Amino acid sequence: MSETPAETPAETPAATPVETEKASFRSDVTVELVKHSAADSDVLWAARVSTAGEQSLDELTKDPERSKGLINFLMRDRHGSPFEHNSMTFFISAPIFVFREFMRHRVGWSYNEESGRYRRLEPVFYVPGEDRKLVQQGRPGKYEFVDGTSEQHALTGRAMEDAYRHAYEAYQEMLAAGVAREVARAVLPVGLYSSMYATCNARSLMHFLGLRTQHEQAAVPSFPQREIEMVGEKMEEAWAGLMPLTHAAFNANGRVAP
Repeated sequence: MSETPAETPAETPAATPVETEKASFRSDVTVELVKHSAADSDVLWAARVSTAGEQSLDELTKDPERSKGLINFLMRDRHGSPFEHNSMTFFISAPIFVFREFMRHRVGWSYNEESGRYRRLEPVFYVPGEDRKLVQQGRPGKYEFVDGTSEQHALTGRAMEDAYRHAYEAYQEMLAAGVAREVARAVLPVGLYSSMYATCNARSLMHFLGLRTQHEQAAVPSFPQREIEMVGEKMEEAWAGLMPLTHAAFNANGRVAP
């Protein structure tokens, strides 16, 4: 009695290989002032309407020492609303963990961040530079950061880069399999770079800088994470060029927002 040959199982189609995009690593941040309507005269105009009514720009600026004195008075005695009549919009590219701290600042700020729901996120990740202090000493509320050893820096860079590559490969694999971007993005770490537009006025920016930068003239000490301080320093540099009298008064009065 002859045996009936068994049916040959159909071959399983080979999986489509996932093309892995090469990750890149940064230790810096990008801050660009993209548009503004901000000048010291905006502060003067807003303040003097209280006592003098509407005035022309020539009238506002014809006495520089008087203008400087008024701005310093407003800052010193914390008359804050005249510092709100201006606007600055920044383009910022930084790690996601920076944005999570940044968006604690809500009053006087508007944000629009790139969306991982609607676009494929690029493999750009944060790795601390050699000048980044790595070691925390002391207890919470009373600690300091000190330089790490060369071995600690090497370990940090290697561990971060390996983790980033693995996470992004998983992200690409899910996208290639048809998984929605809004689901696949969950595997990506907070060291991924994102970008946003942030719009503020001088008063809200001063409050941000008072908390997110360290400065020798600050009356109230602050202990920001270095990466958000890097953003703050670049924003402050741009703002100081637009409103030098206001910036000088901010420093002269302990860097406390009015």
